[in-house]
Formats: sequence, structure tokens, C-alpha cells
Amino acid sequence: MKVDRMIGILSILLQQEKVTAPYLAEKFEVSRRTINRDIESLCMAGIPIVTTSGKNGGISIMEGYTIDRALLSKSDLQAIIAGLRSLDSVSGTKRYTQLMEKLWAGASNMLAGDTHILIDLSLWQKDTLSPKIELLHRAILTSHKVSFSYFAPNGESERTIEPYDLIFRWAGWYVWSWCEQRKDFRLFKLGRMTDLMIGEAFEKRAAELPDFSSDKMFPPLYQVKAKIRPEFKWRLVEEYGIESFTVCGDGTLLFSGQFTDKKNIVGWIASFGDGAELLEPSELRSDVLTYAERIRKKYL
Repeated sequence: MKVDRMIGILSILLQQEKVTAPYLAEKFEVSRRTINRDIESLCMAGIPIVTTSGKNGGISIMEGYTIDRALLSKSDLQAIIAGLRSLDSVSGTKRYTQLMEKLWAGASNMLAGDTHILIDLSLWQKDTLSPKIELLHRAILTSHKVSFSYFAPNGESERTIEPYDLIFRWAGWYVWSWCEQRKDFRLFKLGRMTDLMIGEAFEKRAAELPDFSSDKMFPPLYQVKAKIRPEFKWRLVEEYGIESFTVCGDGTLLFSGQFTDKKNIVGWIASFGDGAELLEPSELRSDVLTYAERIRKKYL
């Protein structure tokens, strides 16, 4: 859409001292003539854009200019504010909403009373998580390695990474990075990282974001069927959705789902106490029994 493109052009002009029409045309995949018309429209809207010709010519915007919030509707600004506040919930600062204030003078005050959309990306470990995010973000921007201790299901290890992206996914924070030990790109969960230290600078590699598809991240290696007591219906709905089970004649729930590894299956069934019975894979029933026996012996 033209309005979206014009806002994009304006954003670029505010961030870069000078750009060329061919650059903008390639960026937005339109003709140079279309870019020229967009620039004319922005000028007619009262935005002080300067164009110069010649070897060092280009398109620039007057220094010190702030965006007229009339370019965006109130609902547009509310959505942007909600997103920026969600980032502030992680850092514990008002950095991003203050950034909004710089771009749209008075906008945050105008929208301060709108509390219908609240996004808090902070976790229970906010006091320890926020410094990690800040440190990793700084390392990403300056291309510096980071060393840390990492706690995983298969044990504790010391790692050194080249960080590329911070990612909020599956209700948790991760860093996408090149791991020196594994000689490959890896996702590391920030909650499992301790004693982070910034190291030497590195030269960035060609890095694509990981494939977040379910089949890639959580390959369905085991098909699970289980009988669950009806009082745990809320858990099945929350964790796997209403389509994950059928209600039997006696009121019990017949669950069907896919899991990645055996330990998760056994641990998940055990988390219901005596409220769940594993039906398939049948060979794992003995594993559940062994797990329960180990717990029973603790209380003899």
C-alpha cells in the first residue's frame, strides 16, 4: 500500500543521513518514478525533504524533524506503543517508549490511558534475565563473542559463542549463535546461561535464522495415546488444544499427540500423578512404572 510504503520511506530517511531514489526503489520493489511520486506526496504533507543532484546527491530530511503523528491513526500508534512497551517489560526501562516519544512528540502521553493491550515479555527471572539480554544485545551490535556456563538436560558445559539474534519464542528467550564447541549454529536458552562475559571481536558469518517449523524443532518421533481423568481437561486444552482428545463414555479423556523423546513422555505422564495412564507406546509403560517406583522408594 502507498501509505505503508511512504511510512517506510520516512523511517529510512529518519535513520540515514541521505539515500538515493534507486536505493529506495530497490528496497520497496517499485519503480524510481513511483518513489519520486511518494517523495512529492511527503513534501505536500509538510515533511521537509531535500533532494540534491550530482555525484554526492540524494534524498534527505531536515535535521531535527519529528514525525507528525497525523500520518498514523490512533489505532496504529496504539499498536506500536504496545509493542514498544513489551520490549520495555524485558529491560525494565522506558527506552523504547522514549524512542517513540522522540519520533512522535507527545504520542505516548496521548495513548497513556489505553490499557486494553498489555504485553509483558518478562519472565519470573526478570532480575537476572534483563542483564543477560542487555549484554547479549550489546555483543550482537558490536560483534563480540560471549562466554558462559550452560546447563542442559545432558549436563553442564562451558561455551563460547558468536551471537547473532535474540529471539523470544515458546514463552522464553533464546540467542541464535555460532557455537565454537559444536562448530555450528545453535539456539541457547537464556534461562540456562550463567556467568556471561563479553570476549574478543569476531567477523560475522553469513547467518540465516533457524527453521522454527514444528517438524524441525520438535520432530514427532513418538505417537502417544493416554487415558486422562476429566479433571485434567484444562491441561490438555492449554497444552495441546481441544482437538487433542476425545471424551469416552465413562467421562475419561483419550489423548493423542506426538512427542520428541522418551523422557518427555514419561515425565509428562508422571506429572498427572495417578490421573493418567499411558496406553501407547506400550513399551514405555515399564519406564513409567520404574519412574514411579524410584519416587515411591524416596518416601519409604
